[in-house]
Amino acid sequence: MARTKVFKSGNSNAVRFPASFAVEPGMVVEVREEQGRWIVEQVAETRKTIDLTGVWGSIPGLKPLTPDEREFEPRELDWGGKLLKRD
Repeated sequence: MARTKVFKSGNSNAVRFPASFAVEPGMVVEVREEQGRWIVEQVAETRKTIDLTGVWGSIPGLKPLTPDEREFEPRELDWGGKLLKRD
């Protein structure tokens, strides 16, 4: 168990966590009170997604590829001196 002080940070109260707790700056946590105790838990990151539903069908002439159009010829790619061969 570690002991720390509550201090003033701007208009808020703040708590400094000891380095041994491995709390990273910018980490999002949830704070709640249960039966007179303060509980601090890390919030799981939500994966950000991009909604493309408004784009679908908005570009004239853009159509889905047919299965035949999805076939590509094998070729060697040169990226910065590294030859990459696609199977």
